[in-house]
Amino acid sequence: MRRDEKPEAAEEKKPEPAKPAISDEKPKGVVSIGQDEARTKQREPDLLDDLPDDREGWFKRLRKGLARTSTKLSENVTSIFTQRKLDDETLEELEDVLIQADLGIDTAIRITEALADQRYGKDVSDEEVREIMAAEIEKTLKPVALPLELDLDFKPHVILVVGVNGSGKTTTIGKLTAKLNNAGLSTLLVAGDTFRAAAIEQLKIWGERAGAPVVSSKLGSDAAGLAFDAYNQAKNGGHDVMLMDTAGRLQNKAELMDELAKIIRVLKKHDDAAPHTVLLTLDATTGQNALNQVDIFGKVAGVNGLVMTKLDGTARGGILVAISAKFELPVYFVGVGEQVNDLEPFEARDFARSIAGFEE
Repeated sequence: MRRDEKPEAAEEKKPEPAKPAISDEKPKGVVSIGQDEARTKQREPDLLDDLPDDREGWFKRLRKGLARTSTKLSENVTSIFTQRKLDDETLEELEDVLIQADLGIDTAIRITEALADQRYGKDVSDEEVREIMAAEIEKTLKPVALPLELDLDFKPHVILVVGVNGSGKTTTIGKLTAKLNNAGLSTLLVAGDTFRAAAIEQLKIWGERAGAPVVSSKLGSDAAGLAFDAYNQAKNGGHDVMLMDTAGRLQNKAELMDELAKIIRVLKKHDDAAPHTVLLTLDATTGQNALNQVDIFGKVAGVNGLVMTKLDGTARGGILVAISAKFELPVYFVGVGEQVNDLEPFEARDFARSIAGFEE
């Protein structure tokens, strides 16, 4: 491919991003969960003052979690740039490596073009390549690395968590509940995946750990009816947040679409703005399939934020870069383990440098 050529896939029109859950102008009741703003809360600002600052420990866990992705990518980059000048051939090889790492065609082109602008015809080390790669990835990720903002002028603030089975929805809900409770928010959990007994029991365990009540119904019951009743309980109980799990049978798209649409219609009978936040959990190990999931769930449920899980179990962590470039949806959290503190607000620079194989 010549440097002035663009593949057809790179010229496709980007899908319209979902409407953000919260406007830029924060009303009185907005609470931010993520980044530096996770330590602020307008109604009771002292609640988070004693939370430990574990940024260094988190970066180490993120770096370790992305080790498979960064090691494979770094090895491939090193093999290309050992005692070679930067020419069209090496740029094409690098572009292929970046695409194979699931970074996406657009990002691969930006990295190789930036490298060509700075070092074409010169000797270049693998570290120089990785520095440019990290900088370009950070540019892609920075606009989507946003804190999760909950507008408590809507009370309860309804968070609907969607995703395919096995993507980590229930675990993410449990970890997020702990963060909400640490922020002084009262949370009601809803076991909306009524087709899997394991999901219901798992959510109850997380609820007990976090001290949050769980609303559930018998196996196979109507999830929309459960959503209707749970909203009433959250409202009458004075809960700040209602956090609802959902089923994720992506293999039956029509049934999934109908069920999610019904849940949303029922919630709107209580509050026309509900659900106020729709989070999609994505399993990093699925690679390119995650792109399809964002597209499908976006159309079904109006997804307005992402959580990427299981980054510690794959060499395909670069898919988050491709997703961010294509859909431009906020990425609120990433997960690299099963413990409560293994779900952390998404930081563009940390992620970019970890992918590129840097220690800090």
